[in-house]
Amino acid sequence: MQKTALDIGAGVYRETLGPSLWTLVSAALVAPMASLVLAPIDTTLSLLAGVAVGVVVVVVLVAASPRLDLRAGELRAGRAHIDVALLGEPIALAGEEARHARGAGLDPRDWHVIRGGIDGVVVLPVNDPQDPTPAWVVSTRTPDRLAAAVRRAQLRRRTPSR
Repeated sequence: MQKTALDIGAGVYRETLGPSLWTLVSAALVAPMASLVLAPIDTTLSLLAGVAVGVVVVVVLVAASPRLDLRAGELRAGRAHIDVALLGEPIALAGEEARHARGAGLDPRDWHVIRGGIDGVVVLPVNDPQDPTPAWVVSTRTPDRLAAAVRRAQLRRRTPSR
């Protein structure tokens, strides 16, 4: 379930970090479990409750998906936001490097927006001496595109408008 948008002219990047297909299938398995709990009471009630519980779990997973949004020189990752001028050079990681960045290489002081089932990661160092957070670690399905969008937004911030 990939929802990304990149508008090169406007310097906009948006991505919804929705759950993977396997996560949705696993969540839908809650429906028969809920149904089995109520089966001894009433079969019709158990079927209705099972379907309702399954739908609610899937809808909550999709609705609660964090979003990445880069526009007007500001990066939003989940509920946090930061001006791109305060960020260092973005580092796009995939494969084994991304697994290390999400696991053993994870600094607990960093701001994390990490989702299972999404392989790519972008590490964004924070250059603000007032900020106790040394970096942002953000999951993304397109790490190269997000890193390029951040670089473009930083360049646009440094370049005076005509």
